[in-house]
Amino acid sequence: MNSAEELTAGQNLRHLPYNVFAKTCPSRGTLEHVTGRWGALTLGALHEGPFRFNELRRRVDGVSEKMLSQTLHALERDGLVHREAQPTNPPRVDYELTPLGHEVAERLLSLIRFVEGSMDDVLAARQTYDACRD
Repeated sequence: MNSAEELTAGQNLRHLPYNVFAKTCPSRGTLEHVTGRWGALTLGALHEGPFRFNELRRRVDGVSEKMLSQTLHALERDGLVHREAQPTNPPRVDYELTPLGHEVAERLLSLIRFVEGSMDDVLAARQTYDACRD
């Protein structure tokens, strides 16, 4: 993208009907659902394919049943996750990403991979920071 295209793209972003920096914008809630610890990890896990609730809970190590349930509900409400309940006994419920959820998860996974690949630098920065404060 050349500088003229970048300028046009930047101007177009300012004219979007939603602005996450505005406190009343509904995009803030979705951003919070997506970028919160459990939302990001849940979307990343579901990118691997559909999961049943307990499978997903095991995959997202450390999440409580209550928090995973709340997270899935928020992501389903935002149109990122599809919940499929099977009328069986016991009931079977599967969760999978919607097409929009796949797009969001792809972007999150790029960030996750970047962070994982940068951890040596992050850990070194933490050590330097902590050494200066002791």
